[in-house]
Amino acid sequence: MTRAKKTASTKRRPAARSQSKAGNRAYRFLRALLLSSLASFGAATYVLKPQWPAQFTPQAILDRLGWPGQDTYAPVAVQNGALTQTRFAECPQFFPQGNLPAVPARQNLRELCFSGFAILHNGQTKTSVFVAERLNRKMLTQAQGLQRTDKFYAEARLPNAERANLDDYRGSGYSRGHMAPAADMYSKDTMAQSFSLANMVPQDQIHNSGAWSRIEQDTRKYVMRASGDVYIFTGPVYGDKPKTIGSGVAVPSHLFKLVYDATTGRSWVHWQANSPSTKEGPPITYEEFVRRTGMRLLPAAG
Repeated sequence: MTRAKKTASTKRRPAARSQSKAGNRAYRFLRALLLSSLASFGAATYVLKPQWPAQFTPQAILDRLGWPGQDTYAPVAVQNGALTQTRFAECPQFFPQGNLPAVPARQNLRELCFSGFAILHNGQTKTSVFVAERLNRKMLTQAQGLQRTDKFYAEARLPNAERANLDDYRGSGYSRGHMAPAADMYSKDTMAQSFSLANMVPQDQIHNSGAWSRIEQDTRKYVMRASGDVYIFTGPVYGDKPKTIGSGVAVPSHLFKLVYDATTGRSWVHWQANSPSTKEGPPITYEEFVRRTGMRLLPAAG
């Protein structure tokens, strides 16, 4: 009798495995069919209507269904002891002399390359560590008159658990503050990409439209006077226990904007509290910036 039971059990197992395999095949078939249909739909839509809303893109639809896309996430920055040495293999042009920044080691740092800037993103704060730009007079001349798109979107190259989403900012009382400003953008592509939420931090509305806006304008005026490339690093600074909005997007206590003239070797850093009462003031030195943040963004002197 014991043998009979084993024989019966053995006969049932292939059936169970067969059902499991059939279920997996059905899932893969349906997913492949949906991906194919969405890809065809997306291609046709882009041809007929290039400005189709971001929420109807194939990736956005897959996200809403809870199905993974192609898992082509941005590369993770590699820790090296107390520092993380960035690589930015696809966009070294945004860093002076190809000098790649080193920052204090943290978890979930990812490198994002865009057409007009590069971002080191922190998946714990769901904001940038810094955003790097390279600007010159020619680029800003091209930027003049370029229309803002104002089409904010979640960055699909970041895992959902590490990125900010549109709902995080709704009703928060904070602006979606650009780190690489829209007014710095010099083509339709760079303009559209500047509205990635990876390029935003929760910023006080008065500060965003007041003192910080004037610093951005003054920086562009300097670039227009400069004889060559000017490199700009912008980013947030956090306290020990930052306030968060939405699903955990951290609110910075301060913002910085580091300006480096590659021709003259001059550099300075605007250091601003993320507060409505913040006024424009004298910048700090790069050495003081390194002391406060531990970030080494520029080539070593000498």
